[in-house]
Amino acid sequence: MVNKNNLATVDTLATDAAEALTQKAPLSRLHWAQKYRYLSTENSTYAAKEIEIDDKSAMLAVEAAVAIVINGIHYAILMASPYQLEYLAIGFLYSEGLIHHSHELLDWEITQLTDIASYQKFSNNLTDDSATATTTFEQFSAQLQDYDVYVVELVLNQRCHQRIQAQKRQLAGRTGCGMCGITGLAQALPDLSSYSAPSLESGEKLSASTIPTLNYLLQVRQNINAAQHTHQLTGAVHAAATMQGADLYLFEDVGRHNALDKLIGWQLRHKAELTCVVMTSRLSIELVQKAIRSRLPWLVGMSAPTSTAVRVAERYGLGLAGFLRDDRVTYYTNITPTVQTLRTPI
Repeated sequence: MVNKNNLATVDTLATDAAEALTQKAPLSRLHWAQKYRYLSTENSTYAAKEIEIDDKSAMLAVEAAVAIVINGIHYAILMASPYQLEYLAIGFLYSEGLIHHSHELLDWEITQLTDIASYQKFSNNLTDDSATATTTFEQFSAQLQDYDVYVVELVLNQRCHQRIQAQKRQLAGRTGCGMCGITGLAQALPDLSSYSAPSLESGEKLSASTIPTLNYLLQVRQNINAAQHTHQLTGAVHAAATMQGADLYLFEDVGRHNALDKLIGWQLRHKAELTCVVMTSRLSIELVQKAIRSRLPWLVGMSAPTSTAVRVAERYGLGLAGFLRDDRVTYYTNITPTVQTLRTPI
């Protein structure tokens, strides 16, 4: 995240504690690797080409298991980058519908599990009877050597407690999936009509001035390219970013849905008004659902949206654009085709 001098006042002690943990959490690690490549030889088949082998070092993104514990109840496991976990937790809770306002989160604490003693402290929250019966503390301690594990303990007000039990996830979340652990269609395909844009409800069309211009989006992309440091090192993380005046706020994660949750968490904590969010990924349905719940006017991706994402965005009034490249962007919703640019699909 770049330039946070203009942020609204927040809980300083909690933020300092979270940032202190973040500074210790590695976002990437050095690994040895071997690179195989064919030497360039004209007019020859691969079988006839000589192979060059290079011993090299590679920076790889860290993928951590993040346990979300709410009011003492183990809710979900996310696979995420161990950075800005406080924002990830808040954004995740909001995207799940467990909180509607940031003040419903009363307190939080982030702990890294590094040894058997730290695991035993949370064993009642993180395991069930069957898991405890088949995996001893000693066995799990050995497993911890291969994993980065964090526990985010959250305290919500009493009004939110029933939502937790009604919507508890059943499975661990995978890095690339924003819906893992959801077992019912009502959760996976929610009714978002209460989040519809006012312009959609009144039947009015968005004015051209509300559509982010190509020049604006290209400037945002340029700023993202310059600020996405973990991706530059590893080539393995996504980002969600927004502009506040001249300042870029960027959130990276190995999961694109996690990156957006981090941005949403930051938005809630700082009560920021957002006009456009740019994702470095494709735009799938779970990202669109999160954007609608957060009442984002526009969600823009550097890759394509899915057909389902576009249909849902149209229904609920979300502006959607994709294929943001060095010199172009494609708008999919909130547009009026013109005769000059309309083409018949092949």
